[in-house]
Amino acid sequence: MPRTLSLALAALVVATALPGAAVAATPDTVRWGPCPEEVAAPRLECSTLDVPLDYGDPDGRRIEISLSRLASEEPAQRRGVLLTNPGGPGGPGLGYPAVLAASGLPQEVLDSYDLIGFDPRGVGHSTPVTCDLTEEQQQRGAFAPYAHTAADVTREARYARTVAESCAASETAWMLPHTTTANTARDMDAIRTALGEPTISYLGASYGTYLGAVYATMFPHRGDRIVLDSSLGPGGYDVTAMRMFARGLEDRFPDFAAFAAARPEYGLGSTPEQVRATFFELAERLEAAPVEGVGGTLFRALTFEYLYSDALMPLLAGMWQALDTGSPLPPSLPPPSGDLENLMASRLHVICGDSRWPGAVREYQRNVAADRIRYPMLGGSTASIGPCAFWPSERVEPPVRIDDRGPSNVLIVQNERDPGTPLAGAVELRRAFGDRATLVTADQGGHGVYPFGGNTCAKDAATAFLTSGERPSGDLACAAEPGA
Repeated sequence: MPRTLSLALAALVVATALPGAAVAATPDTVRWGPCPEEVAAPRLECSTLDVPLDYGDPDGRRIEISLSRLASEEPAQRRGVLLTNPGGPGGPGLGYPAVLAASGLPQEVLDSYDLIGFDPRGVGHSTPVTCDLTEEQQQRGAFAPYAHTAADVTREARYARTVAESCAASETAWMLPHTTTANTARDMDAIRTALGEPTISYLGASYGTYLGAVYATMFPHRGDRIVLDSSLGPGGYDVTAMRMFARGLEDRFPDFAAFAAARPEYGLGSTPEQVRATFFELAERLEAAPVEGVGGTLFRALTFEYLYSDALMPLLAGMWQALDTGSPLPPSLPPPSGDLENLMASRLHVICGDSRWPGAVREYQRNVAADRIRYPMLGGSTASIGPCAFWPSERVEPPVRIDDRGPSNVLIVQNERDPGTPLAGAVELRRAFGDRATLVTADQGGHGVYPFGGNTCAKDAATAFLTSGERPSGDLACAAEPGA
């Protein structure tokens, strides 16, 4: 399943379109060839495409976008291309078509489309960005230490400022104002043009839902069938979304508490309430005295990340047990592949460049005080200050405002108890799209529905839409399924 926050956690890790947003036809054709070794997979082909750094200056400096194709093997059934994005921001997508095919994307979808992947601008094999982050900064990850007091926020502000200043002084600082979701959406339309397609279909997960929503808003008549899986709200990955992670953990944690309480062998509590109490006891103890490098911040972050999938609950319970008893820690999830510094730097470029974050330390202090009460498991961390508070002030354009103007061609699929993109965000995005969208919810926990989840009702709705164009007549609530 997509682990869009792993780059940060496992390491611990309408605006009007610019003039010229309608991408002019490129004289180049896409020439497919072998993929880089680390993403090579059977039948996956790769290529590159030059696009403007600044679409307001189309004849100016250009950057490179790396893209991939998993072509349909049934030309008679092929109806077009399905552009894909696994999330992030900062996550590479070049190998994602092969991941989807290996993870159960139905054959009828594979037959209906050429699956197209790409590393977004600033990421991976596309022209990359850097913040010159040190090893220590990379290991520290994206979540701030849990702020118990206003002074903790003030202390974190000093660190956040050094990261922002490092990004602004890096050798790729010239890309800062232009590494945004809106420009990645314009790159998507450049890919569409280069492929010779009048329209594109789209499958995006997590942050990729905001990217798809922005594309559908900026280019409403160039999208064919758009599936958004595990959605951010219409504001994208902004300060509100960052704070929503704490709500997501509170939404999701009861599933784990019930799992652990039903298994006395872990010794974490015999009731869900006792398991929840164990969380706070361990967090406090580890903040005072880390065990095998796991302090309170990393403990909270790993708990959050491991709740992305039901399959990881035994691993999470075993980790808690080891930390509680002083036993050796069980094997952990592998860190994300690729260049961690680039993953973190490109994430910062997008989230800090897409929208303005509060600049006053006192506002984060107020947010922390509120979220420690509302969402005590994680709120003191996710409401605290980060580098975006000190980001360079230059903005090429305001954020894209998602609206209801355009064809009714969006399907949103969403788990009810998603820690990374809580249901509340999908509901807000559905409201912003109005009649353009239909929302399908699945009564299950975890991050990711299609094709990685276990709810066949929700997955069948996405498959039917991509292959036949049919959506539920109205918003659909899929019941829990045994084993899902």
